[in-house]
Amino acid sequence: MKAWGKTLQIAMTYAGTIVGAGFATGQEILQFFTRYGALATATIAIAGLLFVWLGTRMMLLASTIRASSYEDLNTYLFGARIGEWFSLFTLVMLFGITTVMLAGGGSVFHEHFRLSYQTGLLLTLLFAYIVIARGLGAIVIVNTIVVPFMVLFCILVVFATIGKPNAGNWLTLGSNRPALQGWTAPFLYVSYNLITAQAVLVPLGASIRDRSTIVRGGVIGGTLVTAMLLAGHFAMSSQMPGITQFEIPMSQLIARLGQSVQLLFVGVIFGEIFTTYIANIYGLSLQIRQRTGWPAKPIIIAILLGTYLVGQIGFSTLLSTLYPLFGLLGLIWFVRIMAVSSGSAR
Repeated sequence: MKAWGKTLQIAMTYAGTIVGAGFATGQEILQFFTRYGALATATIAIAGLLFVWLGTRMMLLASTIRASSYEDLNTYLFGARIGEWFSLFTLVMLFGITTVMLAGGGSVFHEHFRLSYQTGLLLTLLFAYIVIARGLGAIVIVNTIVVPFMVLFCILVVFATIGKPNAGNWLTLGSNRPALQGWTAPFLYVSYNLITAQAVLVPLGASIRDRSTIVRGGVIGGTLVTAMLLAGHFAMSSQMPGITQFEIPMSQLIARLGQSVQLLFVGVIFGEIFTTYIANIYGLSLQIRQRTGWPAKPIIIAILLGTYLVGQIGFSTLLSTLYPLFGLLGLIWFVRIMAVSSGSAR
C-alpha cells in the first residue's frame, strides 16, 4: 500500500506539472489539437504515448544518476560543456515561464475575485513561499489535491457534451489548416511541457529508489494527461468554431453546468497556475543552490521577488513574447532525450 501511495503521488505530481494554466483554460488543447479537426484524436494519442514513455524515462534517468537538479540531467544528456550552457538557458526559460504563471495568478484574482492585480500577485507569492519552503513533499501534496479536481471537471464536461448536437465532431470535424502542422503539433507540445516539467520531475525521480514505483507513476500520470487532453478535445470540438473566440474556452463549457460550478472551476485554474509556479521556483532554487551553495530560503525569496518585478509586464504580453522562443529550446532537448531513451531501451 505504501508503494502504491508513492505511485499515486508521482502520477499526480506528473499530471499537475504538465497540466498548467494553458491546459486548464483549454487554450493549449485548442491551439495544439482541436483546431486541426478530427486529426486531433490521433495526435493526442501520439502525445499520450510520448508523455508515458519519455516522462517515465526522465524520472528513471534521474534516479539512476541520482540527479540533484535538472542541471545534472542536462549534463548527462549533452556533456559537461554543452550541458552547462543548456542548463543556463533552461534557467532563463523557467524563470520566464514562472513570471507568466505569476501574472496569470494575478489576472485570475483580478478578473474573477474582484481583487486588484497587485493583490493577486502578492497573495500568490505568499502562498507559494509557504509551500516551497516546506520542500518537495509539500509540492507533491498540492498536486495531489489539485489534479483530482481537474480530472473531475474534465469528466463533467464530457458528460455535459454527450448527447448534444455535434458531439461526434471529435471524430469527424474538418479543418483547413495544413495536415503537416497537425502531425508536428504533438511533438512540439510534449517537448515544451517535458523540458519545463523536469524542474520538479528530476528531483522527484531522484528521490525514489524503487524503479517499479517510478514506472507505475509515470504510466498513470501520462495516461491521466492523455485522458484530460482527449476530454477537452471531445467537449471543445462540439462547439467549434465558435469556441475559438473565448480566452478561456473551458470556462464556457463549464458555464453550462451553472455559475457556482464555473466559479469552482476558476479556482481549479488558479490551482493549476499555482502548481506550475511552485514547481518551477523549486527547480530554479535547486539549480541556483547547486551552483552557489547559498541557503535555500534566501534563494526562494529572491526568485519570488524577481518574478514579481517582471510580472508587472502583464500576462498576455509575457505569454506571446516568451513561449515561441522556449519552443525551440524544448525541441532540441526533446530530440536528445528521445535518442538517449531509445538507446537505453535497446
